[in-house]
Amino acid sequence: MNLSGFLPSAMDGVVWRGLAYTVLILNFVFVCQLLLLQPLVSASDGKTGNSAELFERVSQNVKLKHYSEALDDLNAAIEADPKLSEAHLLRASILRQLCRYEESEKSYRKLLEIKPGHSSAEKELSQLLQAQNALDMAFTLFSSGDYAKSLEYVDKVVLVFSPACSKAKLLKVKLLLAAKDYSAVISEAGYILKEDENNLEALLLRGRAYYYLADHDVASKHFQKGLRLDPEHNELKKAYFGLKNLLKKTKSAEDNVNKGKLRVAVEDYKAAIALDPVHEAHNVNLYLGLCKVLVKLGRGKDALISCNEALNIDEELLEALVQV
Repeated sequence: MNLSGFLPSAMDGVVWRGLAYTVLILNFVFVCQLLLLQPLVSASDGKTGNSAELFERVSQNVKLKHYSEALDDLNAAIEADPKLSEAHLLRASILRQLCRYEESEKSYRKLLEIKPGHSSAEKELSQLLQAQNALDMAFTLFSSGDYAKSLEYVDKVVLVFSPACSKAKLLKVKLLLAAKDYSAVISEAGYILKEDENNLEALLLRGRAYYYLADHDVASKHFQKGLRLDPEHNELKKAYFGLKNLLKKTKSAEDNVNKGKLRVAVEDYKAAIALDPVHEAHNVNLYLGLCKVLVKLGRGKDALISCNEALNIDEELLEALVQV
């Protein structure tokens, strides 16, 4: 048998089959590369557009005061691209506005690691430190009773650089209440409640302002709403039941006057005044009522003292002047 013609033919077949397999493998690899690279190319092409959409969405959420949603978007963007400087700057800025100063400072410093000398980051970080120090000072001054100076720090520094700082807003309301600017308390607490209608501290403070203006019905509604949200809130319970006791004791005094029980009425008036000696808008009427009863009892000296107390609160109170 002649094998000389067979061997070259067999070898040629093997070579061709090898070449065919090689081509198939190369084609498979090429297709895989295309499939794997296509999403990356698309992501690269759309990166600018996606960032623009992200920052527009964040901007809208900030305008609507939806800060949590804005931060969620920025956190996701930073996780996807840790060197996305614009996201770090926006995140730091929002946290500064909310007076979440420690988190904000970390974001600013992270941005400055990525882009040393970033002018906006350096400027805003300086503002953050000013606001943080001012807020600490404002609380210290509030505790020491220097309400005017404390309010100055809050208004002129903290709320300028951290306009969404709830701690500063509530401190401002407390300072206004301490200064007996009850109309301003109602207004400022009202702004807080527009953003968060269930803010218990704002309900309490606004209720107290109405209370000291002797608008007891509205005060009671604020306290009751707060207690429906948190029945065990100590300050709300104290304010609500304190108001109820005051109105109850006042009514008891008036009823005893009408029944001719003047000596009992005297004790009721004194007890009502003692419940809240600084509640001038209500106590002026209690002192006047007590003065009138004491006149009827022939206790002129004591009556004069009570009428003078009423006049100290309202020097134009004609009824007290007549009694005197």
